[in-house]
Amino acid sequence: MTVFATMRRAAILGGVALAAIGLSSAAFAQKTKLTVYTAIENEQLEPFKKAFEADNPTIEIAWVRDSTGVVTAKLIAEKDNPRADAVWGLAASSLGLMASMGMIEPYTPANASQLKPIFRSGKSPETWVGMDAFLAVVCFNTAEADKNKKPKPTSWADLTKPEYKDSIVMPNPASSGTGYLTIAGWLTIMGEEAGWKFMDALHQNVSQYLHSGSAPCVQAAKGERLIGIGFDMRGATEKTKGAPIDLIVPKEGLGWEMEATAIIKGTKNLEAAKKLADWASSLKANELYGKYYAIVANPTVKSMPPNYPADGEKMMAKVDVDWMAKNRDRILAEWSKRYDSKSAPKAK
Repeated sequence: MTVFATMRRAAILGGVALAAIGLSSAAFAQKTKLTVYTAIENEQLEPFKKAFEADNPTIEIAWVRDSTGVVTAKLIAEKDNPRADAVWGLAASSLGLMASMGMIEPYTPANASQLKPIFRSGKSPETWVGMDAFLAVVCFNTAEADKNKKPKPTSWADLTKPEYKDSIVMPNPASSGTGYLTIAGWLTIMGEEAGWKFMDALHQNVSQYLHSGSAPCVQAAKGERLIGIGFDMRGATEKTKGAPIDLIVPKEGLGWEMEATAIIKGTKNLEAAKKLADWASSLKANELYGKYYAIVANPTVKSMPPNYPADGEKMMAKVDVDWMAKNRDRILAEWSKRYDSKSAPKAK
């Protein structure tokens, strides 16, 4: 073989080898894009994505994020042509409703047995697995109260007193998961007849129903309103930042919900979605949830953020998440008929 032929052969073999390496690299670089619908807070999106992808480098999360009511409506609208692969961080009552409509792919994640029983759907296989619980509390601006000589409420019933007229904001339950858990809690604690009577009286004092679970406590923290009924952790965060608010746990008890994870039936990325469900119920994930929530699914994770009400978990009402799911449409229709006139305009 001539020197030229040898060099030519080496060049061809080298080219083949480089091409093979290139193909291998391309295959290695190819990630599964997992479309994940969520209602978690905006500041949690990047930490959640980063933590999951670090342990699952072949999967890339593409978030679709909005408030609970909007995400739930979007998923149901897409029922016959689903665009989501999984849900990571949506109200369990929403997922319970979707499960009853045949929209959930049943799957029991690897770590489900380690979680508190209340944080599991109870089905076999599971339809959803819980992550963390959030509560409705009263954020009360003490500076505004002192200035205007307003008493501090200790109960839900107190909020119907005439001295609080036009002083209260709360989430719209049709667009906010915190809003829905709030009214479902009242109906559970008081019974339906007394619950609606209470909301009729409260409505007289409500200035506006907002389309966010966090906004009421933020407005109270800024002194824009005296009272915000809203998301517990947002209230604690605002107080920690120095806002002059007290977080009040009304003596009748608290409505609550949990965020949960589920796989959407019809996903073309089922194995990747299962890996997400496995990771979302892991101890590592629960430790991450504990950075944002006081109450998480894994009983070994103890989290007590600064300024969080010490008796929050103790005062959780005996709420039935399946009842919340089954009665959601009926309750929201009745609520909208009675009170929607004071809802804030929706952003376009």
